[in-house]
Amino acid sequence: MMFAWVLLFLAIFSEIIGTLAMKWSSVDESATGYLVMLVMIACSYIFLSFAVKKIALGVAYALWEGIGILFITLFSVGLFGESLSLTKIGGLAVLIAGIMLIKTGTTQRKELQHVHG
Repeated sequence: MMFAWVLLFLAIFSEIIGTLAMKWSSVDESATGYLVMLVMIACSYIFLSFAVKKIALGVAYALWEGIGILFITLFSVGLFGESLSLTKIGGLAVLIAGIMLIKTGTTQRKELQHVHG
């Protein structure tokens, strides 16, 4: 089970790098950026597909997409000078709360199954 979480972390990391490479290649017009993007996004989906064998799909996807959005937004501000408004900060806070609720709800459901099973 622990290995599945490592795979999910690698999927998230790969998605972040791939998406940032997409932006970098569009700004820099670099073919290398597009190649990095393609490889990292492909790796992200491959890692995610293996992670969901042991991690609930809803939890894995919420973490993959949510943490990806969080870090991509923060890196975009730092690396590309994009703005971070109060509305965006509020959206990120709601995103984090949603991820936590999905993770908690899945854990509680598993505990109920063990009690009743």
